[in-house]
Amino acid sequence: MNTKVIYLQDAQRFIEKLPAKARRKVFINADAVSNGVRDTRLFKKLEGTNIWELRTEYSGNAYRLFSFWDTRTETLIVATHGIQKKMQKTPKKEIEKAEQIRKQYFNK
Repeated sequence: MNTKVIYLQDAQRFIEKLPAKARRKVFINADAVSNGVRDTRLFKKLEGTNIWELRTEYSGNAYRLFSFWDTRTETLIVATHGIQKKMQKTPKKEIEKAEQIRKQYFNK
């Protein structure tokens, strides 16, 4: 089964600002996940949340797109926004932002 990845506006803006090769790798990884690759190096659920990270490592940099599932009419991975990760631990405020966007998305 194919899963579609959709990018909300903040995620699109984040990706557009990345260097071309990093951007390409983000899309390659998202494509792999959408085609069924289940590898926690690419796609990992954040413990205690409904949020997942689409993960990309490129040229020593860690890029994260926060996302969630929408299975109401078709299977979608909805990317909310992204960050360049600077530390081991994912910033709590970024997870909270993704959770807030998820709530707004499902309330529409």
